[in-house]
Amino acid sequence: MQTLTSAHNPLLKDIRKAVHQGGLTQDGCAVAEGFHLLEEARRSPCRIQAVIAAESVASSVSPDYVVPDVLFASLASTETTQGVLALVKPKAWTAADIFQSPALVLVLDGIQDPGNAGTLLRAAEAFRATGVVFLKGTVNPFNPKCLRASAGSVFRVPLLTGETSEILEQQKIELYALAAHAGLPITHADFRKDCALIVGSEGQGVRPDLLAGAQPVQIPSSGVESLNAALAAGIALYEARRQRDEPV
Repeated sequence: MQTLTSAHNPLLKDIRKAVHQGGLTQDGCAVAEGFHLLEEARRSPCRIQAVIAAESVASSVSPDYVVPDVLFASLASTETTQGVLALVKPKAWTAADIFQSPALVLVLDGIQDPGNAGTLLRAAEAFRATGVVFLKGTVNPFNPKCLRASAGSVFRVPLLTGETSEILEQQKIELYALAAHAGLPITHADFRKDCALIVGSEGQGVRPDLLAGAQPVQIPSSGVESLNAALAAGIALYEARRQRDEPV
């Protein structure tokens, strides 16, 4: 265990930069803050590179590095910190991992809200999607708020980031795109075949070029103009899993 006391320490500066930019450290590690994410990382296929704790909680976590409480607060992404964070090396996933048959892939197109993105990752794990693709223009899945909203799913669900639509064109699967007001009701879509479900931003929806190559699907509703993107995708993933779990 090593004590770090300088705000100019290279490791601490790297962590602050990653948190500020909403991404990975220079070594490619996610900054997972809090006891819950630490435990979720430990039960995932990811490698924990280091655990850093504030002096006040160091005795309860056996960290690799200890820093004064005031200095730890400068690293945290939350106003009320629990005093512990882990540097987690995400597993390197491939397209083969994600699109393996029977493929059920969630595709995020332009989702900017990290809370929504994290909730989508959680739904993907809950309904056993084979993976999640973050297309270019979508928030980084290792944004601290996304990490927290995923409740650890980001460490376990196979995912690819910064991809273009070409990755979908290369796969021989059915493409469904969530639409607010037009399209096939999700109960009429056949999610039992290899498929990908594309969810767009709440402001713009799925981009036109992707929509042109996909079957639009909608969730019938009343009294509201549209559903939150994460809620809508969760409902559609549930329907997909319900169909797949039905006896043939």
